[in-house]
Amino acid sequence: MCLSIPSQVVELHPEENSVTVDTMGVKRTVSCHLLTESLALGDYVLIHIGFVMSKIDDKDAQESLEMYRLLLAEAGPLAL
Repeated sequence: MCLSIPSQVVELHPEENSVTVDTMGVKRTVSCHLLTESLALGDYVLIHIGFVMSKIDDKDAQESLEMYRLLLAEAGPLAL
């Protein structure tokens, strides 16, 4: 099973069909080649092995991110 943390689009790279995302403070560039819908700055996406798999709405992204933050807080510093 694979878990995907919602990542927010912070830069667009249309010439490369990619975006830079922020995943809980970690930024990386990922491919949009598998996505059929367009993305805008601030959108939330789910990523798998370097590819955007889907766009998700802000409310769902925020709820999921809050759950991850709670889990990390409960696990303590060794969880990272």
